[in-house]
Amino acid sequence: MAARQPRFNQALLYDLTPLPSSIPSVPEIGASSAPLLSASYFIGARCKAYNDDYMMCKTEAHGRGEFDCMREGRKVTRCAASVLEDINKNCLEEFRRHWNCLENNNQQLWQCRPHEWKLNGCVFDKLVCSRLSWFSAQCIVAETVFGAATGKEDTQCSDQRDTGTFAETADLLTE
Repeated sequence: MAARQPRFNQALLYDLTPLPSSIPSVPEIGASSAPLLSASYFIGARCKAYNDDYMMCKTEAHGRGEFDCMREGRKVTRCAASVLEDINKNCLEEFRRHWNCLENNNQQLWQCRPHEWKLNGCVFDKLVCSRLSWFSAQCIVAETVFGAATGKEDTQCSDQRDTGTFAETADLLTE
């Protein structure tokens, strides 16, 4: 047995140094892993360009990207927050059912497929082709996958392909 008593330091450390003014501030998302996993497909679809920019910055920084790429990281966070906000506004019940299922089943996606199908249907019906902030590629996917399955013809997707959908999202996220 050791003669010395163990000492535990469990104090939280806060860095009070303010960020440089060149780095835009953004509130944290504040979601646990289950809602983020539930929305991950949609976050990846809408935020692909921002994620790619962030990963390219990290690759080019060669290990010192924590501060060099903070601007790109903040854009990714803003984009993910906007996806969660849109899903909460339009598909709250389906979203809650899916992430509660994930939470209760150890985040195993295969056990929550029926809830996932309902969430996917709601998001593709209410958000993908009706909102200008989604990329036109998702409209094409929604038309070919979901339109063929349901037999619906979605004219909003066709009208959206020629409009600058990415520019509006970029303007929103860089504010």
